[in-house]
Amino acid sequence: MAKADAWGAPGGTAFERRETRSDGLAGNTRLIAEPAYKRLLAAEPLLRRSIPALIIIFLIVVAALRLLSLMNERDDVERDAKAILALAAGQLAGAIAIDANMAPGMTQDLLESISRQAAMGRSHVLAVTDSNFKIIAVTPQSTRWEGRTLDGLVQGGQPLFMFGDRAGVMDVSIGGKDWYAAVSLANGKKGAAAVLVPQEAVFDTWRKTVSLNVTLFVLTAGVLIVVLYAYFGQAARAQAADRIYLEAHQRIDMALVRGRCGLWDWDMVRGKMYWSRSMYDMLGYEPCDTMLSFGEVDEIIHPEDGDLFQLANRIVSREIDHIDQVFRMRHADGQWVWMRARAQVIDPEAPEIQLIGIAVDVTEQRHLALRSEAADLRLRTAIENINESFVLWDSAQSLIMCNSKYQKDNGLSDRDVMPGASRAVLEERMLAFASERRLANSNGPQGGATFERQLADGRWLQVNELRTRDGGTVSVGSDITQIKLHQEKLVDSERRLMATIHDLSLARRAEEERSRELVELNRKYMKETERAEAANRAKSEFLANMSHELRTPLNAIIGFSELMEQGLFGPLGSERYEEYATDINSSGKYLLGVINDILDMSKIEAGQFSMDREEIDLGPLISETVRVVSLQAQEKSITVETRIADAITLFADRRAIKQIVINLLSNAVKFTGQGGHISVRARNTSGALILTIEDNGCGIPKEALSKLGRPFEQVQNQFSKSHAGSGLGLAISRSLAELQGGALKIRSTQGVGTIVSVRIPVTKAASQIKAAA
Repeated sequence: MAKADAWGAPGGTAFERRETRSDGLAGNTRLIAEPAYKRLLAAEPLLRRSIPALIIIFLIVVAALRLLSLMNERDDVERDAKAILALAAGQLAGAIAIDANMAPGMTQDLLESISRQAAMGRSHVLAVTDSNFKIIAVTPQSTRWEGRTLDGLVQGGQPLFMFGDRAGVMDVSIGGKDWYAAVSLANGKKGAAAVLVPQEAVFDTWRKTVSLNVTLFVLTAGVLIVVLYAYFGQAARAQAADRIYLEAHQRIDMALVRGRCGLWDWDMVRGKMYWSRSMYDMLGYEPCDTMLSFGEVDEIIHPEDGDLFQLANRIVSREIDHIDQVFRMRHADGQWVWMRARAQVIDPEAPEIQLIGIAVDVTEQRHLALRSEAADLRLRTAIENINESFVLWDSAQSLIMCNSKYQKDNGLSDRDVMPGASRAVLEERMLAFASERRLANSNGPQGGATFERQLADGRWLQVNELRTRDGGTVSVGSDITQIKLHQEKLVDSERRLMATIHDLSLARRAEEERSRELVELNRKYMKETERAEAANRAKSEFLANMSHELRTPLNAIIGFSELMEQGLFGPLGSERYEEYATDINSSGKYLLGVINDILDMSKIEAGQFSMDREEIDLGPLISETVRVVSLQAQEKSITVETRIADAITLFADRRAIKQIVINLLSNAVKFTGQGGHISVRARNTSGALILTIEDNGCGIPKEALSKLGRPFEQVQNQFSKSHAGSGLGLAISRSLAELQGGALKIRSTQGVGTIVSVRIPVTKAASQIKAAA
C-alpha cells in the first residue's frame, strides 16, 4: 500500500464520499452547459431588441448622405458641361469673326480643331451658321445637319438666336430629346457658332455612378439583413443544441452500459479517479458515487500487464500526454477481464494534469485473436509447403503474407517482405523480369488477371491474380518453363514458315512498286512532252509574229528606197519622196524599238539588267513620261489625267520606273479609241507605292488575261488587230517591277477598259528585301 499512500490514498476506507467533487463537477457542468447567448440575452435584453432598429437607422443615414452627395455631383456635372459649351461656342465665334471669308473646308477643320482642344466627346455637336442660322459646317458630319436651319432643328431655344452669349446655355429639345445648347453670334449677327450636347450623354457617367451606389447600398443592406438573420438563427440553433446535448448525454450513458464500455476521469494531482456506472457493471462491482484512489485501481490490475505507477510518473513528467494500453483487471467473481484503456490529457499546458478516457471490454476479441493466431500459423505452414509462389495483398495493396518461393523468385530478403509493406515499393526492389505478357482471361474482367513472366535466370512463371471478397489480391505463380520450351520450338518452326511467306510478299510488292514507278515515269514523260510541244508552239508563234513585224517595215524601207534611188517621181525634193522618207524613218524607228525591247527582255531573263536605286520624286517623273506620249494622245484626242500628291518619293531605279510608266502609257494610248480618257493615279499604301493607269479603250477578253505579261504574247481581237507591237512591253514592265520587289496586276473588261496597277516598295530596306526574295 506504499504506492497508494504516495498518491493520496493513505489507509482508511476504500471509498470516500465525493460530494465536494460531485457538487463542483455538477456546478461546472451547469456553467459550461449554459450557452453564452443566454447570458448575453439575459444581461442585455434592450440591446438585443435595439439591434434591428439600429441597423435600419444606419441604412437610412447612409442612404440620405449618399443621395445628397449624388445630387451635388449631378449639379457639378451639369455646371461643368454648360461651362464647356459656353467656352467652346465663344471660341468658335471668335475664330469665325477673325476670318470671315473662311472656305468651307477650312471651317470644317476649325470645328474639328476646337473639338479636340476642348476635349469634347463624340456626343458634342459643333456647328457654324450664316445670318439666317442655316448650318454651313457641322461636326461630326454623321448628324447630317448641314444645309438645315438651326432654329428649325432646335425647339425651345429662341432666346439663344436672339441674344446669343447673353442667353447662356439653355435646355432645348431636338428630335424629342433633351439637349444643352449654347449659341454665340459673330460678325454682327452675320454668322453664329453653336455647340450642343445631349443631356443623356452628359449624365451618362453620373447615372452609372448612381447605379453603382444603388447596387452597393442594396448589397450592404442585404449583407446586414443576412447578418441579423444569422444572429437570431444562431441563437435559436444554440437553444436547440442544448436540448440535443442533454438527449445525447442520456443516450451515451445508455449506450455505454449496453456496449460494455466505460468512461473514467483521472485527476493526477489528487490521485483520484472517477468511473462511470458502466465501468462498475463491466467488472461486476457495486456502483458508488465515491472517487476511487489510485491504489485501489492498481490492486485490481494484473501485475504482469504493466506498472500503473510508472505510467503515472511518465504522464506527470509530461513525457507522454495520452494512454492506449491493453491489460487485465480482476472481476468481482475472481476472473480476469481484458480491458483496453485510452485516455488523453485535457490540457497539456495546464498546471494540474487531468486525463479523460474510455475503457472497453476486449475479452472476447482477445480470445478470438488467440484462436485466429493459431489458425493463421497453420495456414502459413500450409502455404509455405506448396510448390507455387504465393503472395496476398490487402485492399490498400499492402503485403499480408507470402511464402519463401515468392521471395526466391523475386529476389526479396526477409526484411523486404515484412507485413504491411507497400506493393509498389516491393515491385521496385524485385529483380527485373526478362519479359512479361498479360494473357486473355476466358472468365472476363471479374476472373482476375493472368501473366506470363520470364525471370532473370531464364525460368518462366504463369501468375494468376484474383480479387478477394474484401478487395484484396491473391497471386499464385506456377513454373511453366518446360511448357514454354516446347512452345518456343513450335514458334520457331512457324517463324521460319512465315519468313518464307514474307519473302514471297516482298518480291510481289517490289514488282508492284516497279510497275507504279514505270507508270509514274510515263506520266512525267507525257507531261514534259506536252510542255516541250507548248514551248515549241510558243516559239513558232513568236517567230511568225516577229517575221511579220520585221518583214513589213523592211519591205517599206526597201521599196521606198528603190523608188528614191530610181527617181521615178522626180527629184528627191518632191513631196512624195518626203512622205516616203517619213515612212522609212518611222519604220526604222519601229524596228529599232522592237530590237531594243528584245534586248531588254533578254537582259532581264539572263539576270544582266543592272539596277541603280536612288530616291525619286515621283511627280516630275510622271509629268515627264506623260509629255513623251502626249503627242500620240493629241493625235487621237485622248485626255490624260494625272492625280498624284505633291510629295511622293520612293527608292528605286529611275530608268526602270520611267520605262514601266512609258510602256504602260503607250499601251493605254495605243488601245484607246478616238476621244478616249486615260487616268494616272499614285498613292502610298502600307509602305508601298501603288501606281494605277486606267483607260476606257477596247479592253482585253477574260480568257486572254492569263497570257498578258508573258514575253512575245499578244492578244488579238477585233479591237487590237490594227495595233502593231512586239508583245514585250507588258512583260518588260512586269519584270522591271519584280526586280525592284514589286508586282504588276491587270484588270480589264472587254469593250469597257483596262486598269493596270504597279506596286513598288517605298523604302530602301523593303525594296531590297523583296528583290532578294
